[in-house]
Amino acid sequence: MRPIVKYRLLFLAFAIVLFTIGVQLTPESLATTDDELRLSLIAIGYFGLIPLAYWYCIIKKGSQKWWKLIIILSTSSLVARLSFPADIADYFEFVAWLRYPIVGVLLIIEAYLVFTIIRGLLKVRKVKGDPRVSAVEVYADDEKALFIAFIVAGEPTNWYYAIPWFSRHHPAAISHIKLLSAKPWHLALMLIGCFTSCVASYMILVNWSELAAIIVSSIISLTLVMLVANYRISRRYSMYRIRNRLVVNNAIWGFMAIDINEIEAVAVNQVAKKVADDELSIGRGEQTNLTIRFKVPQWYFGGLGQLVEKLTVVHINVAEPEKVVAALTDIEQSEAA
Repeated sequence: MRPIVKYRLLFLAFAIVLFTIGVQLTPESLATTDDELRLSLIAIGYFGLIPLAYWYCIIKKGSQKWWKLIIILSTSSLVARLSFPADIADYFEFVAWLRYPIVGVLLIIEAYLVFTIIRGLLKVRKVKGDPRVSAVEVYADDEKALFIAFIVAGEPTNWYYAIPWFSRHHPAAISHIKLLSAKPWHLALMLIGCFTSCVASYMILVNWSELAAIIVSSIISLTLVMLVANYRISRRYSMYRIRNRLVVNNAIWGFMAIDINEIEAVAVNQVAKKVADDELSIGRGEQTNLTIRFKVPQWYFGGLGQLVEKLTVVHINVAEPEKVVAALTDIEQSEAA
């Protein structure tokens, strides 16, 4: 496991443990000095230790943006509002006041999703490749614009791959990465999980706000399109060449569009999965069988473009590594000629 992933899991475990202990030990009232001391320590954990851990594990080690601290601070405020004694919880009443702004924001998100879906469907009717590749090609020299363009390209990408007619002109795969998400039973389980989440979210929110329950469950239901796209990418389009780019799809969650001219070496080998920060291993199994080394670090868009980093080496477990080497060698020979 790569260090950056270990830090994410470490923070998640730390936050869950601290929130759980805090909720269990929170006094019902501040009748004694011990109750006040205990609540003070819990508040330090919620608003001091957990945000500090988030800053170190996610922002610093994961090279993420500072503004994301708002997410964990909001979570701590919500937990405090629901668990602290009434006279203290009132100070976090602003969380309850956010009900109507939240519903308003959800309505805006819903409208925007409808707009992006319609726009995405119109755009992908004639597109001949993954929209994310175009984002990388156009904004390769503008880091900030690239991140935004990649995220915006996400919705058209889902529809492009989910509906076979849209991707009928897609370049053929060079080889297939060995991914769990390429299995039909994995797709079935994910679809069942999505449906269950839709029903559960509605049941949880309906007493709080029926409108919010409908909006949230409908937003979750849209992931059905992404799950189908994820399956088709993993099964048919995990590694291919388009123009001067070698595209590597770690399902739909991870993406690389590698400039072929910036590949230093490609080799067939058996390598144990690496854990270095500037290297990445993709594919099932304890070992990989294909190593691609770059002259210039290449962007890897993880977490649907939310976790972005630069890599110098990628190790992949593919079905036919020799075909990948042969394809890239043919490209180099044709360019040399």
